[in-house]
Amino acid sequence: MKKRRLVIMGVTAPALTLILTLFFVSGVFCKNSASPFGSSGVSPLKNDNAVADAVKSQEAFRKVYDMNKNSVVFISTEQTVKVQRHPFMDDPFFRQFFGPEAGKQPKTQKRTGLGTGFIISEDGYVCTNHHVVNGVDKVKVKVGDESYDASIVGSDERTDLALLKLDSKKKFTPVYFGDSDKVQVGDWAIAIGNPFGLDKTFTVGVVSATARRDLDFMGGSQTHIQTDASINPGNSGGPLLNVYGEVVGINRMIYSQSGGNVGIGFAIPVNTAKSVLEQLKTHKKIKRGYIGVQIVPLTEDYAKEIGLKDAEGALVGGVAEDSPAAKGGITAGDVILSVDGKEIKNFGDLLSKVESTPIGKSLKIQVWRDKSKLNLYITVKERP
Repeated sequence: MKKRRLVIMGVTAPALTLILTLFFVSGVFCKNSASPFGSSGVSPLKNDNAVADAVKSQEAFRKVYDMNKNSVVFISTEQTVKVQRHPFMDDPFFRQFFGPEAGKQPKTQKRTGLGTGFIISEDGYVCTNHHVVNGVDKVKVKVGDESYDASIVGSDERTDLALLKLDSKKKFTPVYFGDSDKVQVGDWAIAIGNPFGLDKTFTVGVVSATARRDLDFMGGSQTHIQTDASINPGNSGGPLLNVYGEVVGINRMIYSQSGGNVGIGFAIPVNTAKSVLEQLKTHKKIKRGYIGVQIVPLTEDYAKEIGLKDAEGALVGGVAEDSPAAKGGITAGDVILSVDGKEIKNFGDLLSKVESTPIGKSLKIQVWRDKSKLNLYITVKERP
């Protein structure tokens, strides 16, 4: 007994802990005795046919995550900002109360930020929001467990989109793009991002609405996809995915009175983003199309007066002198019904179509004039 006691006493504290832990685990938890807690056996729902569809959805969500987890990235930024000194600190009279150190406050400080992005090409181009990288001095992008420096190729405030390029020659895994024009209310909506710095958070909801306009009151034509998938600060710039794992939107902002998620989030349609990103890569800026028309509201009464069945279309209130519209024959009073076969229901539809058209392209514009349809051809120029 004495020899056995010496062996135990001679074991170091960590080793003794390990021995006691192993004894405890093998002596208690590794026995086949039933737990005193919970119902015995397995859940009866595991073999319930009514649950089978839910299990399939669960498996689909896992596949969506696995397919995109190496494409969604964590973005951290650093910015040097000026510190506003209190004027009292420069006044000798007040400085005597605070000591000589009071006047030595730093004139600048480092401000950090975070956001989300996603890889869109094998050579390391990354899409994110303009507001994530606007004005920053340094951008770091974390892909999996590795971090890379990144440069800002181009950024567009109006659409709130930015294009980054990773400083690496590695081959990366890009996302798949979906078609945001086919998104419908009720579709699954999946967000992956870094809310509050929590890397690769996966949330699921549905598309609550499409074609939400002018949410930031900038007067633009841009529409948004509305979703109740949980989006919070840090999700900005991350992908909104469909059930096939394809990107259909870029998460941009939330509606909230508290600053936290209340189930109303908004994403930029990916079809809008694709044309913007292509221009940023080629030109470093956005060249927007222009035809030179002023649009005024089209009322139901006026629509009936000029022979239209409803108040859908863009009513031309004026035409800029020497503009593409003037040269192409559009006049005040025309109602623009379609552009290149795409139906125009309002000013936003027209602006979106024209601005996304390549400079120099000719558009077939159908107008309503003198109670009949007329086709005109307008060559788009760059917005002055």
